[in-house]
Amino acid sequence: QVQLVESGGGLVQPGGSLRLSCAPSGSIFSTHVMRWYRQAPGKQRELVAAVTSGGSTSYADSVKGRFTISRDNAKNTVYLQMNSLKPEDTAIYYCSATRQTTMITYWGQGTQVTVSS
Repeated sequence: QVQLVESGGGLVQPGGSLRLSCAPSGSIFSTHVMRWYRQAPGKQRELVAAVTSGGSTSYADSVKGRFTISRDNAKNTVYLQMNSLKPEDTAIYYCSATRQTTMITYWGQGTQVTVSS
């Protein structure tokens, strides 16, 4: 069982920045794909960004050039750096970890990001 603890959400003005963090309960980066999802009120959960065990990254078109996913193996933490935030980025952001061999996915509890003036 993998537990994921997210932090870093909050209220920010349009154009501002936030950095989300996700800390798993064990050293799983070599065996799991780490992803950030978000879910806005009344909408389906959508994939925002991912980083594979090999370090490859991918992004939703809506956040390309503004968001960066990264991981720090020494700190056992995955980050989502969010710049140039827009009101439409407002959502609950979730971290997930998917074991590559079994496709079992674990979820964090979510952290609220609100972009508003």
